[in-house]
Amino acid sequence: MEKTAKRQLVLDGLDCANCAAKIENGVGQLDGISSCAVNFVNKTLTIEADAARADAVVTDVKQLVHKLEPHITATEPGQKATFFLNGLDCANCALKIETQVKELPHVVDGHLDFISKKLTISVADKRQLSAVTDEMKAIVKRLEPDVQVTTVEKTEEASDIKSIIAKLAIGGALGLLAFTLPVPDWIALILFVTAYFIAGGDVILKAGRNIVRGQIFDENFLMALATLGAFAIGEYPEAVAVMLFYQLGELFQSIAVNRSRRSISALLQIRPDYANVQRGDDVLQVAPESVRVGDIIIIKPGEKVPLDGKVLSGMSMLDTSALTGESMPREAVPGNEVLSGFINNSGVLTVEVTKEFGESTVSKILDLVQNASSRKAPTENFITKFARYYTPGVVITAAALALLPPLLLEGATFSEWIYRALVFLVISCPCALVVSIPLGFFGGIGGASKQGILVKGSNYLEALNDVTHVVFDKTGTLTKGKFAVTTVHPIDMTKEELLQYAAYAEVHSNHPIALSIRNAYGTNIDDALISDYTEIAGHGITVKADGRTVVAGNAKLMQKENIAYTEPTEIGTVVHVAVDGRYAGYLVITDAIKEDAAKAISELRALGITKTVMLTGDSKAVGDAVGRALGLDEVHAELLPHEKVDEMEKLYAQKGAKEKLIFVGDGINDTPVLARADVGFAMGGLGSDAAIEAADVVIMNDEPSKIAAAIRIAKRTRRIVWQNIIFALGVKAGFLLLGAFGIATMWEAVFSDVGVTVLAILNAMRVLRVKDL
Repeated sequence: MEKTAKRQLVLDGLDCANCAAKIENGVGQLDGISSCAVNFVNKTLTIEADAARADAVVTDVKQLVHKLEPHITATEPGQKATFFLNGLDCANCALKIETQVKELPHVVDGHLDFISKKLTISVADKRQLSAVTDEMKAIVKRLEPDVQVTTVEKTEEASDIKSIIAKLAIGGALGLLAFTLPVPDWIALILFVTAYFIAGGDVILKAGRNIVRGQIFDENFLMALATLGAFAIGEYPEAVAVMLFYQLGELFQSIAVNRSRRSISALLQIRPDYANVQRGDDVLQVAPESVRVGDIIIIKPGEKVPLDGKVLSGMSMLDTSALTGESMPREAVPGNEVLSGFINNSGVLTVEVTKEFGESTVSKILDLVQNASSRKAPTENFITKFARYYTPGVVITAAALALLPPLLLEGATFSEWIYRALVFLVISCPCALVVSIPLGFFGGIGGASKQGILVKGSNYLEALNDVTHVVFDKTGTLTKGKFAVTTVHPIDMTKEELLQYAAYAEVHSNHPIALSIRNAYGTNIDDALISDYTEIAGHGITVKADGRTVVAGNAKLMQKENIAYTEPTEIGTVVHVAVDGRYAGYLVITDAIKEDAAKAISELRALGITKTVMLTGDSKAVGDAVGRALGLDEVHAELLPHEKVDEMEKLYAQKGAKEKLIFVGDGINDTPVLARADVGFAMGGLGSDAAIEAADVVIMNDEPSKIAAAIRIAKRTRRIVWQNIIFALGVKAGFLLLGAFGIATMWEAVFSDVGVTVLAILNAMRVLRVKDL
């Protein structure tokens, strides 16, 4: 027997369910392939091939994928590593580090989040990770020698701030003495020079070190050039004052950024520190990562729920606000599910763990929020590119301003125009934009998480500003997903017998409708009686039960099996049942509309949404009834999963090029449309894991009204970001003109740089306050 080997490839760019099926079919026909499967949600292709030819087969697969779908790239997964750059307080430096790390050989992707100081590197081959890590550390050392690269985040030392304050105080005192004391000029000069190097020696050192390494155009270079130039033309007090105020502004900026970091970090303090695991008669306190599925944990009053699980005994009220944004406590009784991140308010709970920590709700939320900034918004990308060309541009302009007027204008002196050029340089620093804009988007994501809305990237947050079409699934999205059997209509048998056959058919299904039928039957089913269980997607189920063939499903299934059936008059989800080829009757299951569904639709209309649509696999009668109750513009019913994608494509053809479309769903069958939408929303409380993985935004409390809240947060975030852009550029443009014409002095220049930066950061932090939105 030939040996086979399993290999997995990542399908980068896969966003179409039909493309996934096309690739799977094509790869399955290649020579040497034993089996293959595409996971659309995870964007992976798993193949099993002849071990001796595995590498050649992988090459063939890559070439075939490119041939079938040129926009999709098949790559073998490498490895991702995360580092913390402790002490990083320079946004421009962060940008340079990220750019150079991305350019390293073997690096597939790299992202440095200035707000969280977290650097994430993905390598094509995990064997190269060690070498890439060494090269990355060398880059950081070269650009920011004082920054420490670690695998654990460290808090900033208060002593560092104290030393900066002491340095500023000594430098300021010496500068003041030199300016006010009646001493000889040479003594005053010594005092000014001493004050200057005490206050700004590190700036001069960094500028010199960066020039040697070819990193010229940064704020250290601008400040060193401006202040040394001021010394050269005899403006000693202004040179010292500018350096003092620059350092003071940098201190305020660092304090403001650290404060915002703490505000955002406070949103993430839902991670449990320990779990109380029951081992025989003992209860041991262990790390949540060491707990396994099936273990029994004890949760005492005041403790965080460490892992997802099911309550076995005990009663309590749980604080769910950290996950859902809702202050109303939730009751926990035996049989209820509890999620990690909840806080136990009252009684002791005994819980059976259903998910390991890495798969638990709290772990996924932490990962989503912490990694959200890796997907940058278009505005962030624009500012990043703008800053890259802006600083060299103003240095060239300053040089022209210093040299050309004295050469071309009669009476113009070099000392006057050099001073104007130096003022121009101080004003030009782009710190306000580079720091405040990503901080604004990160604050928007953090503020949304306070409301139980998890946004997976600032690009999705910005996209919400342009949404005009909102498309909903029905069950579990607009309706509660809590079904109850309201009508049992048997033919030639009793109601109890019809319920029994329907329950036999639904014995292995976890669908809410199946659960409602089994609950209505109310008797345990012997699995030994069940055989030949077959689920037909979009139709229903066939099964052998106690020697008889049972068919249960919708009208399409009856038509497929050529069984004559009765069309009910009741509104609801209808399950037709046939036994041994003869129609046995039907059940009607109803699902209540969520309390805030109508409010959600009205709020969306108030926000300018032009079209609301519902796509459902339920019957047309049920779909139309829900659509009328909520005032939806369109309802498309009795759809299979691929037909939902087709309806989405029709909607895309109708909307404008710059208009965005949202799809909101909760089931595993919604993953293709969630992935196809411009922004996919998943209901995180009741939603399936697959839907949450495929979505771009997750609503933790399952309330559709949170969609409107997310759009309002997005609009407020964009408004504040653009306030900062206009304010920073406006102030700088004004002061640049004043500096060029000799009206603004070094004092005004310092305000236009550090003052504007601090004000922009404080304005960006307003994004976190979303309570009244």
